[in-house]
Amino acid sequence: MPDTAAECRTMAEIRANIDRIDEALMALFAERWSFIGRAAEIKAGLGLKADIPTRVDEVRANARANAEKHGLDPTFYDEVWTRLIRHSIAYEAELLGEGNTHEPTE
Repeated sequence: MPDTAAECRTMAEIRANIDRIDEALMALFAERWSFIGRAAEIKAGLGLKADIPTRVDEVRANARANAEKHGLDPTFYDEVWTRLIRHSIAYEAELLGEGNTHEPTE
């Protein structure tokens, strides 16, 4: 299988690489998720809430900067990360027993 998009000559090669990358992304999301669960455990011991707005701002700024660094649309990836963050906070809130654990909607 070609290593780069430029080396691909067929749609089958393109699709195989996209599928490979999607699998790698899911593995990274699973690894990230393990840290979310652990964060809730640590927050419980420290008496912290799931939602820490200063950290949310920091993670969103990091996502935008990383998108820009890789030549991607920072606004789009900020939206993706906002959704990811909301889901993570809802999960932490559930683990912490913080009442309403549903993701907020806009």
